[in-house]
Amino acid sequence: MSKVLCLGEILIDFVPTRNGENLKDVGEFKKVAGGAPANVSAAIANLGGDAYFLGKVGDDAFGDYLTEVLCRKGVNKSYLLKTNKANTALAFVSLQDNGERDFMFYRQPSADMLLEKSDLKEEWFEDAAIFHFGSISLIDDPVREATIEAIKYAKSKNTIISFDPNIRMALWKDEKLAREQILGHLVDAHILKLSEEELFFLTLIKNEKEAVDSLMKEAIKLILITRGQEGCTYYTKNLSGSVKAICVKPVDTTGAGDAFVGGLLYKLAQELNEKKKIESIIENQGLLNEILAFANVCGALTTIKRGAISALPSIEEVSLHLEY
Repeated sequence: MSKVLCLGEILIDFVPTRNGENLKDVGEFKKVAGGAPANVSAAIANLGGDAYFLGKVGDDAFGDYLTEVLCRKGVNKSYLLKTNKANTALAFVSLQDNGERDFMFYRQPSADMLLEKSDLKEEWFEDAAIFHFGSISLIDDPVREATIEAIKYAKSKNTIISFDPNIRMALWKDEKLAREQILGHLVDAHILKLSEEELFFLTLIKNEKEAVDSLMKEAIKLILITRGQEGCTYYTKNLSGSVKAICVKPVDTTGAGDAFVGGLLYKLAQELNEKKKIESIIENQGLLNEILAFANVCGALTTIKRGAISALPSIEEVSLHLEY
């Protein structure tokens, strides 16, 4: 299996033990591991892929816990660093009855924000088939500089670059800055995953096709729009289409998009391992539909349990649902 390297935040999500309450009214929380790029790495490893996570945790109990969680899922932690200069990040989450969420973050700063470009080693990218990152690591320095350096290394090694902005406006100073920073790094990506809301936020265009066309330039080869229980739509230079999701009753949608990306990158890494070029994979509509059906199941199954990493499905669970 080809190596997938994910960079970014890793944190503790405190999720409520029951749905339907505003954050201020939640009485009990459950501690679970989270952070979008960490979730993606765990999703890949949990399916049997070769996933590495690059980031930083605090030299504290929560940092130890997150390290143990990644190890249990099979993520290679060789690039997971520790610092005594800040604590591990925390997020408190409230869940609506339909599984949708609100967040409150504690990062002033947190350990993940202190990843420095000097922490990175070029050889880490030598054999990486795919490099994945998000936008939260683009908000503040020094992690922003580290992320940009990682992108440079990935590009120099001809690595496929995957970008899921995973926009959390509560962490940005304002919408204008968020839009400018994210759009500024779309040019670095070959694969771009957005929700419907994120697509509109970035383009301010209501028509999906027109919005996607405005982003389909530079290196981008595949744009995916996730649509919750409706599945996803996809666009390449030459193809477009949609893939339905399976029907589930969501309890917690935390990590569903990350599980989708993890499923996608797991399947792409399998194909790249056979020395195929990314274009030959994504421009094969039948193969692309199969890959996205797999990714949809990964995302859907994650919503029927609480948490993100703790809710990730196994390859056996995904395969079972693909048979129907």
